[in-house]
Amino acid sequence: MTDDELKQLQHSYSKLKEETGKSPAYFYDSLFRHAPELRQMFREDLEGQGMKFMTTLGVIIARLNDESAVAPQFQELGKTHASLGVLSKHFAPMEEALIDTLHHALGKQMTGELETLWRTAFKEIAAKMIERGDIPGQ
Repeated sequence: MTDDELKQLQHSYSKLKEETGKSPAYFYDSLFRHAPELRQMFREDLEGQGMKFMTTLGVIIARLNDESAVAPQFQELGKTHASLGVLSKHFAPMEEALIDTLHHALGKQMTGELETLWRTAFKEIAAKMIERGDIPGQ
């Protein structure tokens, strides 16, 4: 990812973060629309979980091009998700929920180009979490 592309992600993340009060709830609502079977994996405190998700996403996006800085986080996140029963196939509905949330929060600022950047970044993050966390396929 180029520096300019990373800056676009970071800028759009800052806009998403401004919607933090609404974005985490929207993310999980969207996730459960895309994959209702995942609801059972989550405890009742979705607000707290959502804030944690937003914070972690921000940290990763801030350092996405610095592999050595984010490698330990990918491993930790992967192991945590694996221990919760997450499978690699679950990342597809997570990606869709993130894109839905970005469209909701950014409105017209969420261009096709920006969506492609987010999808690319998410796939990169998911692949590293799956690999380093030994997340099973199916």
